[in-house]
Amino acid sequence: MLKIGIEGFMERMVAKEETAENRKSGTLQVFATPAMIELIEETAWKSVAKELDEGCATVGTSLNIKHLSATPVGMKVLCHTKITEVDGRRLVFKVEVEDEAGKIGEGTHERFIIQSEKFQKKADSKIQKTV
Repeated sequence: MLKIGIEGFMERMVAKEETAENRKSGTLQVFATPAMIELIEETAWKSVAKELDEGCATVGTSLNIKHLSATPVGMKVLCHTKITEVDGRRLVFKVEVEDEAGKIGEGTHERFIIQSEKFQKKADSKIQKTV
């Protein structure tokens, strides 16, 4: 059952592939903001996946994130998400990301519960409209 308070945690070591230089978001060898966003989204969707009805999933619809501090390659990062609001199919998460030295990111993330097959068919139908 989806409810306020469901939490998610993920941890990873920052790899060269996740740097600003490699993700084209900058020129430095530090954890890229796009990589941090991917970590946030993955942590959030995985935290609720087992609570969804069969055939359902969640999709990200909004992010309001601050990237507060740089993290070098080889340092561990931890993402924590917590549902703060459930409004029908809309889920709002408080998110925090830390490295071994302290907080590096914070904000909110919104996801919507969808029926996977119906959602995919609607997205795929765009191809036919452009041909």
